[in-house]
Amino acid sequence: MYIETETTPNPATLKFLPGRQVMASGTREFTSPEAAAASPLAEALFDIGEVTGVFFGHDFVSVTAAPGADWPSLKPQVVSVLLDHFVSGAPLFTGGDAAGISVPVEEEDLFEGQADDPADADIVAQIKDLLDTRVRPAVANDGGDIIYRGFREGVVFLTMQGACSGCPSSTATLKHGIEGLLKHYVPEVTEVRAA
Repeated sequence: MYIETETTPNPATLKFLPGRQVMASGTREFTSPEAAAASPLAEALFDIGEVTGVFFGHDFVSVTAAPGADWPSLKPQVVSVLLDHFVSGAPLFTGGDAAGISVPVEEEDLFEGQADDPADADIVAQIKDLLDTRVRPAVANDGGDIIYRGFREGVVFLTMQGACSGCPSSTATLKHGIEGLLKHYVPEVTEVRAA
């Protein structure tokens, strides 16, 4: 088995491609060793000691290193953990693959549990379609994902995950890339904010 490695726009994160499916659907992000307990693979990656984030995409695993970590020393350790996991056929999550799948909760937003205004249903559908067809594939290429959190009074709230979370260019991606795209196709959008 060969695991390909790609850089991401986030210098602290590398993207590892095992040449097979990682997640059947959705994505999953682990930002602490405690959260990683749900996945033997994520837990093993955190056990290396210099890992601060693990993200599972459809066919990749993004790993974020601690500040000051040395990728040339860390990378072989990560590849070894990934090889051991995929060659052994171990489950991705404790309790089997289905037990830990966390498909992003698109309706979850920042507004105290309030759902999007039903009057905005067509606008929200257009926003979600653009995110799914135009934005998510590009963000996945960079080792991350983007989650819709809500639409309120012209403002779209999004959360960056994986390599895109904490990336130096994430603000530019949101403000210049995604905001421009959404404003162009959905005139009701006036701004995009990180959530």
